[in-house]
Amino acid sequence: MGRSFRSAGSLLLIAAVIAVSWIRLPFYSFGAGPAREIAPLIHVDGVRTYGSAGHLVMTTIRFDKLTALGMLATWIDPDRSVEGEDVVYPPGLTAEEETRRAISQMDQSKIDAAVVVLSLLTDYPKEHGVGALVEAVGPECPADDRLFPGDLIVRIDGEPVDSRRTASRLIDAVPIDDPIEFGVDTDGEMHNVSVTRGSCPGIDEPLIGIVLVEPFPFEITIESSEVGGPSAGLMWALGLYDLLTPGDLTRGRTIAGTGAIDLEGNIAPIGGIADKVGAAQSADADVLLVPQDNFGELRGVDTGDLELIPVSTLEEAVEALDLSETTA
Repeated sequence: MGRSFRSAGSLLLIAAVIAVSWIRLPFYSFGAGPAREIAPLIHVDGVRTYGSAGHLVMTTIRFDKLTALGMLATWIDPDRSVEGEDVVYPPGLTAEEETRRAISQMDQSKIDAAVVVLSLLTDYPKEHGVGALVEAVGPECPADDRLFPGDLIVRIDGEPVDSRRTASRLIDAVPIDDPIEFGVDTDGEMHNVSVTRGSCPGIDEPLIGIVLVEPFPFEITIESSEVGGPSAGLMWALGLYDLLTPGDLTRGRTIAGTGAIDLEGNIAPIGGIADKVGAAQSADADVLLVPQDNFGELRGVDTGDLELIPVSTLEEAVEALDLSETTA
């Protein structure tokens, strides 16, 4: 009898250990993710490009859902932190919805980076391609989950679109309650999308809920795989700038960076800046470009030999790299 109880107790203990090991909790571990070199991810066709002697890398954050054992391991790891599920998936959004939102933010960051660089180096937007490029889609607006950043609108209600201005005129010509038929080119594939004006959060006027910019005068493709969020915007812009100019921003160094970018070239703060330091150090970076508004968060963070450069615009970042110390 006693042996049976001991056997049953052992089985229960094993079952408990298995449960602790495998049952997922509503918590995530956060820490430095991989740093990815961006030059191989940016492709330009139709204009001359220039190489670089060093490396430009974007930093990322890694987060993993935790078990009880995983949470214990994370708590004792000084390089990782535990955060609640609401930090990863804001209230009201499912995991799938948050993933789509993050990918959309990444796509918008690539467009914004290209707009800023082309505006600095070329006659864009005066010189542009045919159509109207979707730069952003308002969350919970009528176009949400129907049009996406990077979609090229080439026809509206059967009429050809040759510019952003033409697109706006054709949209305004459609009665408010009528559906608007968009002919859209998405990564070379044509399809039609019907959207009727409606409400956007906080706005009384009926809208489609999209922001349009002029298409680029030559082909620009940026690969981001499944990486989401807006924080790579600065590095996309620097990578494209370096590719299109004869100088070398890196001068043989490994330059890491992070920061969202808007259409005016302003660099906005991001979350997880301390983890981005860890990612830059893991990549053996010489320099880490940091949004000015994040810089104060790094007081007391061990950055070792990593040179931190706070920036608030793309032009500041370019100038800072030109002036910062060359590292052999």
